[in-house]
Amino acid sequence: MKKAILFGASGFIGSCLLLDLLNNTDYDQVTIVVRKTLGLNHPKLIELIGDYNTVDGLKGKIEADEIFITLGTTRKNTPDRAHYYQIDHDYPVKAAKIARENGAKSVFVVTAVGADANSTIFYSKTKGEIERDILSLNFEHTCIFRPSLIMGKRKENRTVESILIKIWAYVNPILIGKSLKKYRGLTGQDIARAMMNTAKEEKAVVRILGWQEMTDLQG
Repeated sequence: MKKAILFGASGFIGSCLLLDLLNNTDYDQVTIVVRKTLGLNHPKLIELIGDYNTVDGLKGKIEADEIFITLGTTRKNTPDRAHYYQIDHDYPVKAAKIARENGAKSVFVVTAVGADANSTIFYSKTKGEIERDILSLNFEHTCIFRPSLIMGKRKENRTVESILIKIWAYVNPILIGKSLKKYRGLTGQDIARAMMNTAKEEKAVVRILGWQEMTDLQG
């Protein structure tokens, strides 16, 4: 039996992943760190209230075999670039570092297609720096998930993204070949399922999963 800790449980991918973790018999404890209570009751669930500024005070409780990170924001919700970077980069790296220091062996983190620490594009550079800095923590197993557009209906209203999702439903089938397939969309549930199935028997020291790899893990 394993223990998992999840950062980002209130988000689109994270909410799907949380249910999968709670329903998976491989885990006897699932800890989440959230800004405010989700109001869930489950015998496996431990809920900790915290964020980037307060998570250091939770260090003694952030213990698990595996850490799952689905944290992230949008430029619309977080227009200040420094604050955006703190949520999208600093918080995931800090969470991973604390878990690693407390004995976590595996980390599973969602970034994005095109992640590149050397990119001149702020979004791609931020995602690439997350990967670089989490890899530097030397977990026994580091699994990085790089989705393109995340499909599906969200709780929050994102007008532009909703339009893109509708367009992508038609674009997906024509994105063929290795260079284009990676831009195909996946649902939040697809990504969560890929993370769960990767965690079952992960043996690679470093594994990077794009559209094809995540699709292959849907069985």
